[in-house]
Amino acid sequence: MGDVYKKYNLADQTIDFLGHAVALYTNDSYIPKPAYASIEKMQLYLESTGRYGDSPFLYPIYGLGGLPEAFSRLCAIHGGTYMLNTPVDEILFGADGKVTGIKSGEQTASAPLVICDPSYCASDRVKSIGKVIRAICLMDHPIPNTKDVQSVQIILPARQMNRTNDIYISMVSYSHLICKKGMYVAIVSTTVETETPEQEIQPAIGLLGPVLEMFVKTSDLYEPLANGAENNLWITSSYDATSHFESASIDVLHMYEAIVGEKLDLNIEPDEEDENY
Repeated sequence: MGDVYKKYNLADQTIDFLGHAVALYTNDSYIPKPAYASIEKMQLYLESTGRYGDSPFLYPIYGLGGLPEAFSRLCAIHGGTYMLNTPVDEILFGADGKVTGIKSGEQTASAPLVICDPSYCASDRVKSIGKVIRAICLMDHPIPNTKDVQSVQIILPARQMNRTNDIYISMVSYSHLICKKGMYVAIVSTTVETETPEQEIQPAIGLLGPVLEMFVKTSDLYEPLANGAENNLWITSSYDATSHFESASIDVLHMYEAIVGEKLDLNIEPDEEDENY
């Protein structure tokens, strides 16, 4: 990809924009690699623009909580059981070391495999890979210099911030039915690099204009020590700092392929006459 940039004599800022804001890479390790994958990611961005509006990104009405709600409905259609407000106290294993289910209070739910995020697992099954800081900012105005758009994603490339990791800003509003009219919610996030993480996000906070209230949290990032093939406990990685969920989507696709044995093809339309549809 570096040869492509060199052929067209692109400036560093343009390279940062294409690689981090269009292709959604989180670092520059893609530059010395073959260009085909990067060109495909840029084409996807271009083809997505204008598909459902002037943005290549989609955001669910009522916020990200709409995703598990949609999952619960799909789960019910396929005969699944969705348990609300149910804490997981323990993941259970049989004598052979394989998962047998989960325990919640005095009740147990049996299952041939368990899929979860690292927060449900004992520390000996995951490893720490860093920390992420997130700031949720409540405002009564859109982000300045964005033409008063009701939603926007801003990526501050690491190189331009003299950092190792990008800083992400995602702003949503009443148009997504996540707050009342006249209010805006901006989420700022990045991977922690120093002992003063709140100082690291100040360049992004400074772009927001006056903030009515801000909630800041620093969380640990984990990834599994094993892929689940031996004990049927499949653990995802923690949500990273990215605001576009590209890495989370890739993690899900890889896990699906590892469990099922084939790639997930979302282009296949189910047969409406199929009883399992």
